[in-house]
Amino acid sequence: MSGVMKRMGMIFRAKANKALDRAEDPRETLDYSYQKQLELLQKVRRGVADVATSRKRLELQLNQLQSQSSKLEDQGRKALALGREDLAREALSRRAALQQQVTDLETQHQTLQGEEEKLTLAAQRLQAKVDAFRTKKETIKATYTAAQAQTRIGEAFTGISEEMGDVGMAIQRAEDKTAQLQARAGAIDELLASGALDDPSGTAKDDIQAELDRLSGGTDVELELQRMKAELAGGSSSQQQAIEGGTGTGNASRAQSPQSQQDTPETPRFDKQ
Repeated sequence: MSGVMKRMGMIFRAKANKALDRAEDPRETLDYSYQKQLELLQKVRRGVADVATSRKRLELQLNQLQSQSSKLEDQGRKALALGREDLAREALSRRAALQQQVTDLETQHQTLQGEEEKLTLAAQRLQAKVDAFRTKKETIKATYTAAQAQTRIGEAFTGISEEMGDVGMAIQRAEDKTAQLQARAGAIDELLASGALDDPSGTAKDDIQAELDRLSGGTDVELELQRMKAELAGGSSSQQQAIEGGTGTGNASRAQSPQSQQDTPETPRFDKQ
């Protein structure tokens, strides 16, 4: 049972890792890291400011204690001048206690001053590191954006992107439908021509009528050809009139011209059953 649970946990972590990797944007990750470094730099600067504030407070206390020490020394001298040795001894005793406090504060002041210098140097180094990271971050973001755009353009050109794939499928379906309609129209035309299908409009022709129309069209072509030959040869006007007369009479001109009788196909005869 424990093995099954471990396997399920591994599968879940693997799928979660894959989903996170798909959702992760390196540019957002870099911006987040830069933001964290700025927050750390801000904390270091705040620490430097706090240490500097404490140092300044110690300096103020030192100045006060030194001022009091000087005052007690003056008072002791005055008391000794007036013959009050006891008062002079008391003033000097108080001055000695203040001097001990001044020594302790000076030690603390030196310690705070050293910490302030260390923090200031650390803040400067961290500032330089943050600036370098910002430059590198912007370079990586620009490179990533350019690579992403180039990839999308390449996918669009090759047609492997999702959007272009949909467009390609739509074009393929349109071409398939067009080819299907063309094939259907051609099949219907062939069936109508063969007589397998009836034309409800009544414009369809049977085989006899189609043959007659073909022969009539061929006769007109032959006559027009004779006309053009006569014009090119510079024939007489009487020959041209004969040819033009043959145009109006139809088959009669064929009987007068041996060449036209030889070239014109014979009209089929249909015997009555």
